[in-house]
Amino acid sequence: MSTPQGARQRGKEGSKKRGTTPNPDGSTSIMNGNATESFDKLKQAGKEAVTNEWDYKLALAVITVLAFLTRFWGISHPDQVVFDEVHFGKFASYYLQRTYFFDVHPPFGKLLFAFAGWLVGYDGSFLFENIGDSYVTNRVPYVAYRSMPALMGSLTVTATYWIMWESGYSLPACIVAASLVLFDNAHIGQTRLILLDATLVFFMALSVLSYIRFYKLRHDAFSRKWWKWLLLTGISMSCVISTKYVGAFTFFSIGVPVMIDLWDLLDVNRKQGALSMPNFGKHLAARIIGLIVVPFLMYLFWFQVHFAILSRSGPGDDFMTPEFQETLSDNLMTQQAVGIDYFDNIAMRHKDSKVYLHSHPDKYPLRYDDGRISSQGQQVTGYPHNDTNNLWQIIPSQPLEGAGHRVKNGDVVRFRHLVTDSWLLTHDVASPSQPTNQEFTAVGVEDAQGPRLNDTMFEIRIENGKQGQEFKTMASHFKLIHFPTKVAMWTSSTLPPLPEWGYKQAEINGNKNLVQSSNIWYVEEVPGLPTDSPRLIKDEKKTKTMPFMKKYFELQRAMFFHNNALTSSHPYASFPIQWPFLLRGVSFWTENETRQQIYFLGNPIGWWFASSILAVFAGILLADQVSVRRGVDALDTRTRSRLYNSTGFFFLIWAAHYFPFFIMGRQLFLHHYLPAHLASALVAGALVEFVFNIEPADLASFTETQLQEAKKGSTKTQAQQDVRGRPVRERIAGQSLLATWAAATVIVAVLIWGFWFFAPLTYGKPGLDIEQVNARKWLNYDLHFAK
Repeated sequence: MSTPQGARQRGKEGSKKRGTTPNPDGSTSIMNGNATESFDKLKQAGKEAVTNEWDYKLALAVITVLAFLTRFWGISHPDQVVFDEVHFGKFASYYLQRTYFFDVHPPFGKLLFAFAGWLVGYDGSFLFENIGDSYVTNRVPYVAYRSMPALMGSLTVTATYWIMWESGYSLPACIVAASLVLFDNAHIGQTRLILLDATLVFFMALSVLSYIRFYKLRHDAFSRKWWKWLLLTGISMSCVISTKYVGAFTFFSIGVPVMIDLWDLLDVNRKQGALSMPNFGKHLAARIIGLIVVPFLMYLFWFQVHFAILSRSGPGDDFMTPEFQETLSDNLMTQQAVGIDYFDNIAMRHKDSKVYLHSHPDKYPLRYDDGRISSQGQQVTGYPHNDTNNLWQIIPSQPLEGAGHRVKNGDVVRFRHLVTDSWLLTHDVASPSQPTNQEFTAVGVEDAQGPRLNDTMFEIRIENGKQGQEFKTMASHFKLIHFPTKVAMWTSSTLPPLPEWGYKQAEINGNKNLVQSSNIWYVEEVPGLPTDSPRLIKDEKKTKTMPFMKKYFELQRAMFFHNNALTSSHPYASFPIQWPFLLRGVSFWTENETRQQIYFLGNPIGWWFASSILAVFAGILLADQVSVRRGVDALDTRTRSRLYNSTGFFFLIWAAHYFPFFIMGRQLFLHHYLPAHLASALVAGALVEFVFNIEPADLASFTETQLQEAKKGSTKTQAQQDVRGRPVRERIAGQSLLATWAAATVIVAVLIWGFWFFAPLTYGKPGLDIEQVNARKWLNYDLHFAK
């Protein structure tokens, strides 16, 4: 790109379409002599640049080699479980054991780790229980696991360079952008461990690269290459969102320019000619197929693989419905389920918080802290431990003849607390902490059989159950609906515990919102059943089947619910406003004996430079808009278009991967900024070229003689139009890149120094003494001091 030699005042003449005066021979050129010769040299240089790009290729090879060296060097250290390897390594082992587990992230990234383990013949016997557990002692092929993200991280650097190259930027601009990722300690640290972010960032970069290649073929629509890059864009985006749901930000980043492109295709005044509506329909359909349908089908495919592999019962069972659990072999719920008869003593447990429905003789206080008055009835609470006060006898609402009557879905029942001989009820009295919810209490037999009889009636509603379905322990997840007032018995792990008068136990109350999944309970056991009871005799049951889409939607609901529930505090959690300035990192691993530690932190110099460039870009756009408002063209049309469309696209990617985190309520960490950081590197490379590139002397001379040419009957020099109308790479070939190279050299040199200085914290070696640790606490980073 070039900077303008001077601002052009927009007036009546400036607004006219500039042209040239025909020469006597009919040509439109006003050049002759040295000017013509100089212009021919520029054109020749441009052609040579396009046909011979050995310098770009050589730089790509060098950068790729350096990327592999920085990511794979010392990858076997430490030979212990590090930070979140306890999760994703464990998930890989579960895949290899075919044991069902639950996680809030989609399966693609975890399947890649399992694939790496499968390739080396590992059986998944190690479950990554604790940070610091030895890989060597437990014979874990951890280097194979770590090599997968290291490969992705290395290729991410290559993709970053390639994005700039395909976008037509100069070689120094490509090198600056790639170096900001190549020598970034955060990208290196995250891609050397068994973590998902390397996969996420790589496919995000590949999505951007594929879309740029697709867009460059817009004048060759529906060709084989056009379809190839369109489908690769969709597949790459699918891999992003199949790794983590923040991949939706990548869909938005690509979706915006796709919509703008479609809007331009709809324009009847487009330069390439108007498209007929059938042709526009073909363009629209192709993009829907390539960027929506194919990615969604691929996304579903990974879940199908996930379900096909995880066929055995495991730790994820409790997150799923009984119907889902019955599709897993060796499922304890299926094996232990017992039909419940009237007059059985049962222990009921909340599905999410796991507390038992509990009562004891103590009463609610007359007045709560906020001044509200209670019923002073017997407390009904949630208790996390097994206890005789958790036992309730299930009583029919109407007298039954004989014994052995099974409880069924839809039955209206009553519950008698065994220890206190009181009856469960709820009434129109506010609960201790939820004024809009009803209080649950228990009353004596006289009230329960007399004036309060109706208040003790509850309907059993089995989730997804059929009318008349048997009510069973473990297998029947149910809601207990108060028959007169239609509230559901409810508690939540997010509720504050009761005060001292409630022994810090969980509050139980009546929830008016019946559809909430947190209303669900199950019966854990029927204690005291005789060992020879026919109900304990189990027939061998076959594993049931369940439609794929039904399993998929159930898992999706559970994933979104639990992902949003990740609101608890963490010592290394951070806020989005802190990320661009690298105000804090994350301690991944420490070893006191050797004074070694891994501290997740970016290269401060690179992060601060990229963040400042973002501000500079915003300032340039603002200044340009103000200039245009005041009638001054500070930029030529080609430069402005490139600044807004190409660099602006990179800026959009950064914004789309950054700002949504401000409205998230879940735990957030520095690694969530890595996709946005890559986008900021692209913006930085583009701005370096914009600021430091200089027009060639020959083209500058044309601008300086513009007024003289105008006096001869000409307007703006045709040579300028020809040069600026050529492809970007041809124009760059004729420009002076000395200033850009000088700036790029300084930037890369400082980046290398910053990377080297913080490398001991990235690679975990060598160990640092207190003085060396203090030297690296640039912004009071909470680094570990070994004793």
